[in-house]
Amino acid sequence: MPNTDYTSLEYRRNLILSNDYADIIIPHTSLSEAEFLEMYLAEGAQILGGRYGMVHSPLSLTNDAFIRQVGYSGVPSLFTPLNTTSLEASGIISVQNQPVLSLKGQNIMIGFVDTGIDFTHPAFRTGDGRTRLAGIWDQTDQGGTPPVDMYYGTEYTPEDINAALSLDDPRELIPMEDPTGHGTFMAGVAGGSPNPEEDFIGAAPECTLAVVKLKPAKQYLKDFFFVPPESEVYQETDILMGINYLMRLAEQNRMPLVLCIGLGSNQGDHAGNDPLSSVLSGYTSLPGYYGCIAAGNEAGKGHHYFGKLDRADEVRRVEILVDDSTEGFSLEFWAQAPELYSISLTSPLGETVPIIQARPGQNATYSFLLERTTVYVYYELVEIKSGSQLILIRFRLPTEGIWTISIHNNVYTEGSFNIWLPASGMISPGTVFLAPNPDTTITAPSASASSISVCTYNAYNNSLFINSSRGFTRTGGIKPDLAAPGVDVYGPVPGGRYSTRTGSSTAAAITAGAVALLVEWGTKRPLPSILTPIAVKNYLIRGATRFPNLTYPNKEWGYGTLNVYQIFESLM
Repeated sequence: MPNTDYTSLEYRRNLILSNDYADIIIPHTSLSEAEFLEMYLAEGAQILGGRYGMVHSPLSLTNDAFIRQVGYSGVPSLFTPLNTTSLEASGIISVQNQPVLSLKGQNIMIGFVDTGIDFTHPAFRTGDGRTRLAGIWDQTDQGGTPPVDMYYGTEYTPEDINAALSLDDPRELIPMEDPTGHGTFMAGVAGGSPNPEEDFIGAAPECTLAVVKLKPAKQYLKDFFFVPPESEVYQETDILMGINYLMRLAEQNRMPLVLCIGLGSNQGDHAGNDPLSSVLSGYTSLPGYYGCIAAGNEAGKGHHYFGKLDRADEVRRVEILVDDSTEGFSLEFWAQAPELYSISLTSPLGETVPIIQARPGQNATYSFLLERTTVYVYYELVEIKSGSQLILIRFRLPTEGIWTISIHNNVYTEGSFNIWLPASGMISPGTVFLAPNPDTTITAPSASASSISVCTYNAYNNSLFINSSRGFTRTGGIKPDLAAPGVDVYGPVPGGRYSTRTGSSTAAAITAGAVALLVEWGTKRPLPSILTPIAVKNYLIRGATRFPNLTYPNKEWGYGTLNVYQIFESLM
């Protein structure tokens, strides 16, 4: 484009926000960050972290074959909020009130990349009414100044927030809201200020809070994966940018950072090799950075299939029930190298797609004579990040009824494979596997190796939450790490109110607060130190409550239930 200023805020912001441009994740392992930014200046290059960058390409240059051009890992995955007596059960109240410990999360930052926050809520204010937030980045608000090198959204400093709170209508200055309340609830459960009248206190009530409100995913991504239009979904690149912002904010405030992620996706290899999980693993292996990730609410949803062929088996048939409200959906087939598979399809009316041979970059489209359905099939024999075989299948206008995917083994070692439908919130609830498997249902990015993956239990009766996602990872990694309370937990919701909610994100928020207390303890020891992430994780594992009738580590419970006070009892 002649006379275009590629460095201008207007140019860069348009690339990031416009649905006319596709966002592409690419590694820059052979280039420094400066070289990458210079090489792709016209494409609005940004650094995502972990040797990943992002560029933007006009959608006119892409089509249904663009996944073959950029590779599976180059397409941002989509994530959805994981929603659907707790502090006492976790030993947190004891740690707060024990005179010698008296841990409240002072000088520790807990950061959230989520749906926003009701910054006016008493749970996020000091006793004199000032904010406890170190910063807000609202990616949806283009009316102000974005964070440095971020190019979109508006950043609000504590001074901005306090100025807004002094007004009769704070939203005259800061128009941000949290319509679903997901981010507000998580932040409050993790670090909300005490409210004796409501019998409420957050896990780390004196921590510093920081929040990123994510912008909705671009429409072209929702269209590509056939996500229902009403779904609340966010894209991987915005989450990565949000994490970068929070890390920078923590550095500016010279505080350790506990990242709390309450979003999840069934996309990816379920072994921690997707870009978001990889970046989190890198960041949360550094002293002063800790990750608490919701494991998901997928165990009972019928979205995972595990298959294992004997050497003599020629084919395994996998049946999917598609309901009449489904206008489209996608699924992902993953198998560990050197296994190699091909597939064929049979529609509810009996029309067939013959065996689609496994070839590198195979990208095929199939229509049916008697049905409106179009099926798109894409093979990666060696997916670039995991080394595993991937088959991505997308259905547009699928016929209601039972679809059969026939799995043909070409190279046999163990004969095992996994298939995932999208996570709840990104597919019609009536579209499920007829023979699902509840194991290996942890959502991305909870397979991130150095982060703490948190599943959900009911602290009132010590039972596992029925939909709590289960491990282990697809490659046998030990996840989840811990179980935390996440059923009927009491916390703040928009409008200055309090309510109860259930879900994996709530369990992750309680754990994030617990981590803040543990890190604070490290700074108060006779020889103060910032605990390493692996030390924090192992302290939590050491203190976890374990049931005598179970074997650990456990696919459902990890290493046990969160109990911070028991850590200190074990050290006596």
